[in-house]
Amino acid sequence: MSAPKPKNEARRLKILWQYDVLDTVPEEVFDDLTDLAANICGAPIALISLVDEDRQWFKSKIGITIAETSRDVSFCAHAILGDGLFIVPDAAQDDRFKNLPLVTGPQKIRFYAGAPLVSPDGHALGTLCVLDNQPRVLDDSQQQALIVLARHVVSQLELRRHSRELAAARENGNQQRAELARANAEIARLRSQLARFTKKSPGPKRARR
Repeated sequence: MSAPKPKNEARRLKILWQYDVLDTVPEEVFDDLTDLAANICGAPIALISLVDEDRQWFKSKIGITIAETSRDVSFCAHAILGDGLFIVPDAAQDDRFKNLPLVTGPQKIRFYAGAPLVSPDGHALGTLCVLDNQPRVLDDSQQQALIVLARHVVSQLELRRHSRELAAARENGNQQRAELARANAEIARLRSQLARFTKKSPGPKRARR
């Protein structure tokens, strides 16, 4: 059963794309957070999943090799609809998920818990989630840890975006300075040519008396 789209979907996607993180290479800081989530929750699979228009793409992954799945068969598409943890204790017993390929296929996913990655302006971009092949629950401390780690993922996304914007601003400044230098050089060249032309040109002839 596909999840409905958030009411603010157009704005949510625009903000997600502004982070310019989709389809980027793995980064250690995100892999560390995913690994920590898996260890704290005792889960064989952990993901940083970003929900794009038609897919969920994994910025970081532990325990699986696939890089993305279709959005309409994802747990995370449901998780981004709320503000808190989204937990599925046994997917095989849940009508929304029991027929999903991740549940019926070789992965045999039974348990899912996802904390939304909420941007500073309140849009859920994806989740930090843990999955298991066995039905289970998370205790209170594990649930709180997953929420806190999700906040750290968002903080790293923000730092990454600000760093990229700063680099772009510096590059733009460098380009402006280079263009100004070229303009000044051209002005100097024109002045030099004008000076040589003025020097070579004869002055006005005086009328004979």
